Amino acid sequence: MNNVEVEIVLVEDNPNDAELIVRVLSKHNLANKVVVLKDGADALDFLFGEHGYVHRSAVDAPKVILLDLKLPKVDGIEVLRQIKAHEQTRKIPVVVLTSSTEDRDLREAYELGVNSYVTKPIRFDEFAKVVADLGLYWCVLNKLCAR
Repeated sequence: MNNVEVEIVLVEDNPNDAELIVRVLSKHNLANKVVVLKDGADALDFLFGEHGYVHRSAVDAPKVILLDLKLPKVDGIEVLRQIKAHEQTRKIPVVVLTSSTEDRDLREAYELGVNSYVTKPIRFDEFAKVVADLGLYWCVLNKLCAR
């Protein structure tokens, strides 16, 4: 993955949700390069080029991070906190894509600087549409500022 542009980083511990998200993005030709990370610690290592990802450069930032909140090792709120606290990652758009409907999670995510907070629909077809809409917006329509 040396110097390959990553379009989307998906941080999702549910393999079924991760597979659905990747399939929908691929089906709609919205992202050719999706990196799926299964826990918060791995996400932080990837984004900051640590441990198994030392080959990554900070300039190889993704267009968007899709972040679940309920993650093993390091929860999504802490991942978001660290992303937004560091100069090299704070401009990367982060979309929380979670099953959590807790007001506390919503409030804290926005206080930390999340760009969007989306609750995962339960029905397959609704979930697929939400993912397609997110991919279209963040990978095609949204304009990013220079990092």
